[in-house]
Amino acid sequence: MSVVSLKKILVPQDFSEYSLHAMKYAVTFAELFKSELLILHIVEPIVYPADFSFGQVSIPAMEEEIRKHSEEQLNELVQKEIPPTVKATPLIRVGKPFIEIVEVAKTESADLIVISSHGRTGMDHVLFGSTADKVVRKAPCPVLTIRPHEHEFVVP
Repeated sequence: MSVVSLKKILVPQDFSEYSLHAMKYAVTFAELFKSELLILHIVEPIVYPADFSFGQVSIPAMEEEIRKHSEEQLNELVQKEIPPTVKATPLIRVGKPFIEIVEVAKTESADLIVISSHGRTGMDHVLFGSTADKVVRKAPCPVLTIRPHEHEFVVP
């Protein structure tokens, strides 16, 4: 008989209602399997056009401010949404979301990624694809994608 062992569950978090919904699934699995939750938020780098006609803007200072704010939000989310019986590690990375998610899954030896599938639709989806799609294709571990408003198996 096979045994499922989930020591670390990675759950990307962008503070949207969709990613909060995916978090509920991750917390349920963490409780069930006594897993550690790795709660990852990615800050996308700020890119400005070459024309700085508005004056000089300190991009590293702005990124640092966004990072600090994201860290505060993530810590607050952990305190509010994660039961004290679940070990949760908040992580902040700067970069392209799907690349950072896959990299963290590798470096932290995640056993499962729980991610919401939402975001771009229409032409944007055709041109760029979704983060969840890219994570599913590149992840070093299984990925559970949570589609909002579909069949639910985690009941509050």
